[in-house]
Amino acid sequence: MIIEGLQKTTLLDYPGLVACTVFAHGCNLRCPFCHNAGLVIRKPENIISQEELGAFLQKRKGILDGVCLTGGEPLAQKDSIEFIEFLKSFGYKLKLDTNGFYPERLKEVIEKGLVDYIAMDIKSSPEGYARAVGIDGIDVTPAMQSVKLIMDSGIDYEFRTTAVKGLHIVSDFEKIGDWIAGARKYFIQQFIDSGDLIQSGFSAFDTAETEKLLAAVRKNVPNAESRGI
Repeated sequence: MIIEGLQKTTLLDYPGLVACTVFAHGCNLRCPFCHNAGLVIRKPENIISQEELGAFLQKRKGILDGVCLTGGEPLAQKDSIEFIEFLKSFGYKLKLDTNGFYPERLKEVIEKGLVDYIAMDIKSSPEGYARAVGIDGIDVTPAMQSVKLIMDSGIDYEFRTTAVKGLHIVSDFEKIGDWIAGARKYFIQQFIDSGDLIQSGFSAFDTAETEKLLAAVRKNVPNAESRGI
């Protein structure tokens, strides 16, 4: 597993826990608003070895409660299952961030009891996915399979969408609500220009506009909330 970053302490990434965040290199998508472009489109630069990461996790026992595995897309790497098993071996609660395009690997992770929390990005409505992920004609079937796997898993989870002007409209969020109807947790996240985007020129919806997006989702996901607004 190619790991290219480690945030040693976070109070935000794992709800309710003190955690660290591990950044996996690479992704199958090319979302133009991606704020981790360096992990997606450039060759690995500052690789963290598994031995180095293991030593860190061992040393932080009793200080950290959890580990967040994010990216990029962690499940894109072929040895992702073995790496998740490695992380879980330290006894921490494990949160997995995923785009949902590797349902077979996600299913294996769930069935082996390797994750305690799953956060899946819903990039847009099914019709809007190609625009939102930067890949013409993309088949969203894998993402749909992952949504069902997660909702049926019994594991704590959330779905989330980063709302971006120029890529999303209100009807996208109505269709997202149809897609994940009955979901326990769903968040509309504010777009933030990190300065390391795949494509520039995007902006965030303001508070009033975001409320309209939430209203569209809440027709089928009544507990939908905003984050970072």
